[in-house]
Amino acid sequence: MAFSKRALAVAACALLATGAQAQVGAKTPEQKRFYTIYKELVEINTTNSVGNNTEAAQAMQKRLAEDGIAAADMQIFEPFPKKGNLVVKYKGSGQGKPLLLMAHIDVVEAKREDWKSDPFKLKEDDGYFTARGSSDDKAMAAAFVSILGQLKREGFTPSRDIVLTLTADEEQGDVPSNGAFWLVNNQRPLIDAEYGINEGAGGQLENGKPVLNRIQVAEKMYATYQLEATDKGGHSSVPTATNPVYALSASLTALGNYHFPVKLSEVTKTYFARSAGFAQGQQADDMKAVAGGSPSAEAVQRLSASPLYNATMRTTCVATEVNGGHAANALPQAARATINCRILPHDDPAEVEAQLRKLAENDRVKLKVINQPLRSPASPMRPDVMKTVEGLTEKMWPGVPVVPVMSTGATDSRFMRNAGIPMYGVSGIFTEPSDARAHGLDERVAIPRLYDGREFLYQLVKELSK
Repeated sequence: MAFSKRALAVAACALLATGAQAQVGAKTPEQKRFYTIYKELVEINTTNSVGNNTEAAQAMQKRLAEDGIAAADMQIFEPFPKKGNLVVKYKGSGQGKPLLLMAHIDVVEAKREDWKSDPFKLKEDDGYFTARGSSDDKAMAAAFVSILGQLKREGFTPSRDIVLTLTADEEQGDVPSNGAFWLVNNQRPLIDAEYGINEGAGGQLENGKPVLNRIQVAEKMYATYQLEATDKGGHSSVPTATNPVYALSASLTALGNYHFPVKLSEVTKTYFARSAGFAQGQQADDMKAVAGGSPSAEAVQRLSASPLYNATMRTTCVATEVNGGHAANALPQAARATINCRILPHDDPAEVEAQLRKLAENDRVKLKVINQPLRSPASPMRPDVMKTVEGLTEKMWPGVPVVPVMSTGATDSRFMRNAGIPMYGVSGIFTEPSDARAHGLDERVAIPRLYDGREFLYQLVKELSK
């Protein structure tokens, strides 16, 4: 029987769809175990407002105990009520310092009325897992728990100890007091390591196809400042020239018009060098110029039109909150603005603060430091780590390059780097840039990509701990 080209195409699409569904539905025994752990962890509310991080830590401790991890090798530290942190030591043969695995199990707030489904019930449809924390960062946390369990059941003895930390309060990063910050300052010997693996980067898809796998080796410093102008106020029917709202507005306008200088590091240049292979025309040429270390002002200006590339090349400071006045019919007595800065790891925070004061301060407006930036040097691009990540990436996704990156945001890795422990952010979980939903509504992860990421991390942990 003859078939038209259209009929064959439709049949092929149907076959592919059936295959995709089978891939999502058919789980290996380890995937089933991972799914059970993942679902349990995601469905425990660990928000700052009403959540219970300790409950989640205890649930993961129980899962590891079921797989044979001794109770003596697991501890929960609870510096604050319901804010527990789990530390697990998987013992090796004692050759070299440990490998550290990190993941936070607290999540960003999520309101049920804003979501299409309950954010604390794992929803599975259309090839995605949807829930708060489904990607950030309970995907990696559940993966690490299931991986240690699998290694234990396999009887695997690493050459070095593997230390797992599941932490609280990563999402409460303004003034750190718990989680990774607390552990590094109060239990440093317990978590000390040669280097560690954490969140901070993932793979990128284009139209469903993996095109690059990122590894985070640096991140910006986080700092917050406040601008404030005050006045005696008065009746709104008698305006004065000393209105603090206008004074603050002038300072914010000056800040908004200013661009911090471009400062390139090895990580940044490598990032643009490898990214140029995915660009075309003028953009590719501009990326190559940045990679060479001496781009023209025009090349910088063109790349800076992209918020991501702009933030990758320079320190940024932006107004995030503004408030002023106290009544519709009264002159304002005060006006304030919050300024959030993300400072390059190789930039000088003192110079950034001095520039802010120069731009915004005057006899009416004063700048106050809300939280000081924590210096966090870039991790070296160790050949052993880079080659392992590159080798596994080639094995699982042939032809996909590994691109080292600096995060424009912040992770718990900054505390470890500050303490002298190099950290590498890599998950093996690929996402479409247009579908980035971490911290947002209806957070989700593609089901096959989640299982691929778990397999990537399993092989990575096993290779790095041999």
